[in-house]
Amino acid sequence: MSNSADSPAEPARRGKWQPVRLLTAAVFALAGLIFVTSFNTAKGTNIRTDASLLRLSDLVRERSAKNAELEESTATVRGEVDALARRDDGSSQAEDARLGALEKAAGTTEVAGEGLTVTLNDAPPNAQAAPGYPEPQANDLVIHQQDLQAVVNALWQGGARGIQVMDQRLISTSAVRCVGNTLILQGRVYSPPYKVTAVGDTGKLRRALNDSPAIKNYQLYVKAYGLGWNVEERGAMTLPAYSGTVDLHYAKPIT
Repeated sequence: MSNSADSPAEPARRGKWQPVRLLTAAVFALAGLIFVTSFNTAKGTNIRTDASLLRLSDLVRERSAKNAELEESTATVRGEVDALARRDDGSSQAEDARLGALEKAAGTTEVAGEGLTVTLNDAPPNAQAAPGYPEPQANDLVIHQQDLQAVVNALWQGGARGIQVMDQRLISTSAVRCVGNTLILQGRVYSPPYKVTAVGDTGKLRRALNDSPAIKNYQLYVKAYGLGWNVEERGAMTLPAYSGTVDLHYAKPIT
């Protein structure tokens, strides 16, 4: 009769998983799950190289170009409708004058005269801080929404009779919005440099730009990090009429 110390070691029970085998099974299970998920996502295509899976930036540019085409089509149809509406509409001369004044205020007709163009641009790729200024952060080197909005607000304050940002006329419902370092304006996407053109008394427009606190702050970044800023006076010029939709989706006129 032997004691327990002399007894052979108890064999491992059948069916009990050892840690290494359990880990191996888990890895294979996870690999299978990834394979099934990848198959369902790709639906038989190559996720990395399939040309039908456009990058988001490509999709945005495509939609922006489509919106530009629709704007041109809308402008053509609007011109035809306006021409038909004015043909023997029975309105008086005073009523026609009042309608014309409202169209000018709404930005749906061309505006001509002297004016100026303000150009804003990101800092150069190799921008360095000027002596006496801290090293720039990423946000210090790009144009922001508030910079463009400051220029537009100052020009309105200076008595601009019409303003165009890039190639689009602004109206009362226009929103100047930036996402990252790109401008989204009325369904279209733009990259810097950004051009803001205004028709009006150039002396008053310049004074309004110079007096704007927001623009004075922007000028500090121009000096410190090389952001682009240029004001160019223009001779006689014509801003196109706004050609997009004027329907209100949320606001309602007060009757």
